[in-house]
Amino acid sequence: MDELWLIAALVLALAVRTWVAELIRVKGKSMASTLHNGDILGTTRFDYRTKPPQRQNVVICYYPGRYLRRCRHVRQCFVKRVIGLPGETVELRESVVYINGHPLSEPYLDPTHNRRSHHLEPVTLAEDEVFVLGDNRDNSNDSRRVGPLKRTMLRGHVRCVLWPPRRWGRVN
Repeated sequence: MDELWLIAALVLALAVRTWVAELIRVKGKSMASTLHNGDILGTTRFDYRTKPPQRQNVVICYYPGRYLRRCRHVRQCFVKRVIGLPGETVELRESVVYINGHPLSEPYLDPTHNRRSHHLEPVTLAEDEVFVLGDNRDNSNDSRRVGPLKRTMLRGHVRCVLWPPRRWGRVN
């Protein structure tokens, strides 16, 4: 009987992690100053199955062809911010993001992590694509390099920082 409870608990935990929520640890500086290396995030998995992502959502995503070095069959996850939505045209001029020709307000950007001038020719997104960027534009591997992502490449919506306790709170 004890083995049955253990199996049921494992199945339930796997189901929650697969379809409801999971914890993710930030590795790297691509989302500084919003997120820090080592932060543990609470994410929800169901959001983008039922509704489209919203601009400026912080997401967990996959990149095409990127897998963990030690486990070649497991996709590598990245934490980024949704900037461009399906059907929009995204462009960067002198580090300012333009959506359909209009500058995007990005109050979450920290000037100390965005010193270089970035440019990107206009990219028009398909109806199933989003454009993601890191908040640390000087040190981020994002859609400027890998291109737009299919909506199916979004794994989850980052909701909060759970660890360390001094950084606990909602992610905007």
